[in-house]
Amino acid sequence: MIDPITLEVIWNRLISVVDEQAAALIHSSFTTVVREAGDLSAGVFDRAGNMIAQSVTGTPGHINTMAHCVRRYVAPKYPIDSLRPGDTLITNDPWEASGHLFDLTIVSPVFYRGRGVAWFASTCHAVDIGGATMGGDARSLYEEGLAIPLMKLFKAGAPNEELFDIIRANVRVPDQVIGDIHAQEVGNQVGARKLIEMLEEFDLPDIEALSARILDRTEAAVRSAIAALPDGIYRDAIAIDGFDSPLSIACAIEVAGDTLRVDYAGSSPQVERGINVVLNYTHAYTTYTLMAVLAPGIPNNEGAFRPITVSAPPGSILNCSKPAPVSARHLIGHFVSQPLLTALSPLLPQRVLANGSAGLWNTMMDGISADGEEFAYIFFSAGGMGAAHNRDGLSATAFPSGIMGVPVEAIETAAPLLMHRRELRVDSGGPGTFRGGLGQVMELEMLSGAPANHSCMYDRTGSPALGLFGGKPGATGEVQLSDGTRPHPKSHYVLQPGQRVILKLPGGGGFGSPLERDPRRVLADVQAGYISREAAAREYGVRIDAAMTIDAAATAALRKERGA
Repeated sequence: MIDPITLEVIWNRLISVVDEQAAALIHSSFTTVVREAGDLSAGVFDRAGNMIAQSVTGTPGHINTMAHCVRRYVAPKYPIDSLRPGDTLITNDPWEASGHLFDLTIVSPVFYRGRGVAWFASTCHAVDIGGATMGGDARSLYEEGLAIPLMKLFKAGAPNEELFDIIRANVRVPDQVIGDIHAQEVGNQVGARKLIEMLEEFDLPDIEALSARILDRTEAAVRSAIAALPDGIYRDAIAIDGFDSPLSIACAIEVAGDTLRVDYAGSSPQVERGINVVLNYTHAYTTYTLMAVLAPGIPNNEGAFRPITVSAPPGSILNCSKPAPVSARHLIGHFVSQPLLTALSPLLPQRVLANGSAGLWNTMMDGISADGEEFAYIFFSAGGMGAAHNRDGLSATAFPSGIMGVPVEAIETAAPLLMHRRELRVDSGGPGTFRGGLGQVMELEMLSGAPANHSCMYDRTGSPALGLFGGKPGATGEVQLSDGTRPHPKSHYVLQPGQRVILKLPGGGGFGSPLERDPRRVLADVQAGYISREAAAREYGVRIDAAMTIDAAATAALRKERGA
């Protein structure tokens, strides 16, 4: 029996182990997708494939899907005792792993004292996986790239050369893709080595007892948080852009004692474009959102999933059937957070956020560089987050994905791209007592001297992020070329030499009535360039004069006229 003090010491040591796993992966990576954006996950699992701990770096769409992949798919198909030291497994099966082919999940068993005792796993976004490149255009999974069923990547430490050859033959930038695969293996092996050091230090034969204690305590804490809610069913639905026409996500949250069930019945059917979502990914962002609201200080592991059930109708946009295209599944999956938060807002107004931009804006370019070499590059951007009951929304910050913005210098170094402009977007945050976060504006040009394929993955160009409790919506996004052309926000087109594309990312919704915002905060926003003087008067009833001071009399008259 592990006493509470020793358990706490070992738990913190375990977190440091997975953090070292992630650090080794990041430092070994060949791509800005992993190094700069942090589009990865890393974690440690017990013999049965239960996730015990995750690194602090990671996204819900990777870590929570990886948790289910190892427990439900890897461990049953390749029991740990059937493997040998040096074996490593790989898959990118969308339905079993992270929801699209671009994410590679790599799992390595750990052997100690002649016996398999644990697994280390990571999921990373590959910069390319072949096919028609990442995007929403495909009408079938088979168009979207190379599918890798669960199989051995390394056998007793030796690389599976046939598989590596197949991957190289199918991707545009093989050195980067293969390099990141090796980085994932490096991370797993660093984690394994550090775990063995921990077992030796604490004289533990394995981590089974440790896992049971951690998972049971986590489960009990989540159940306690759920039990604090009144029993009932709480509903909401949102409209999102879709590909050719708007789609809806409907949710019903049923609280019954210490269990919680989320049902997405009523959501739109799957579509013939690559924005469909597998249930594993829906589950990942559902559980993440609920944990963020109900139990933000509780570890995210298998124990946290036990009291929560997630369902969606088969064949729906949130539980699509093979071979539905899924490449840009984040354009739907990231949005499940929005109706969940709004449904819970009457119960927990001080813990939720107004709607935000939600779906990452992914920009993928591929073509021929100035030296005649083929290139493929992707970077992620974020609009504004929704406001909370006591603070403005964060600007240009991803939620719920957690992806980091890539610095301009890194983008321009990794690809033949020039960023002419990158700035916060004035008046894009939804007005409120607390203002929604601002989107950003980017202006891009290719420097290769040749046409390039631009795959757009952008949402909220039609449906804005709604505010809460009287807050107003944020601005919708826009995609426009320098000649005035407006490309489809979820399709691809050819960007010509000398042509520029301007991306205007959406803002987050406001929280509370704008007329209750402190006029001094409105003035500070105008001085900072976050809102215009016109918007200050129109939305907040605050008149800012030419000297950039508050016209108190005009402000009082404006607010009285509007009933504030």
